[in-house]
Amino acid sequence: MLKGNSIYLRVVEAEDATKLFIWENDPSNWKVSNTEVPFSMHSIHQLIEQQSNIRNSGELRFMICLNENGNSIGTIDLYDVNFKHGYATIGIMVADQADRRRGFAQESIKLIVEYARDILELTNLQCAIHGDNEPSIALFEQCGFTRVGIRKNWLKYKGNRIDEISYQLCLKEI
Repeated sequence: MLKGNSIYLRVVEAEDATKLFIWENDPSNWKVSNTEVPFSMHSIHQLIEQQSNIRNSGELRFMICLNENGNSIGTIDLYDVNFKHGYATIGIMVADQADRRRGFAQESIKLIVEYARDILELTNLQCAIHGDNEPSIALFEQCGFTRVGIRKNWLKYKGNRIDEISYQLCLKEI
């Protein structure tokens, strides 16, 4: 468990499947997750099982939980982990609007950055954000990520083309 002031991160457990099933199948989250079809409960269980060993799967998902009551409010992921070259991609979702813009995502990113640098010994984190997702752009910039590129008209959502902005955070200077 990774503990912060307001939240803690814990590895996803089988008991989280129902909550993940609801979050992953909420169409309002599909744009940022690039989901096109609903997840089955079976596929959620498979994802949880696959992520039990980051060195084999290249993925690790944490539940974001409130210190005050233990309620899970979202997830933060490391995926496409490449130990040879020392990088991973980061993704985050705070599920309910009421829990957004309260500092939980920023605190979660801070904890996962420390974990990736100090425990996994990664050198870089990267993320890709929809160009029209201003809250996520602001979040990652506040967390020290640097814009490294833009893929013009890279994504399509409801018939509209959207740029994808790439960000990077160097965890260790070599």
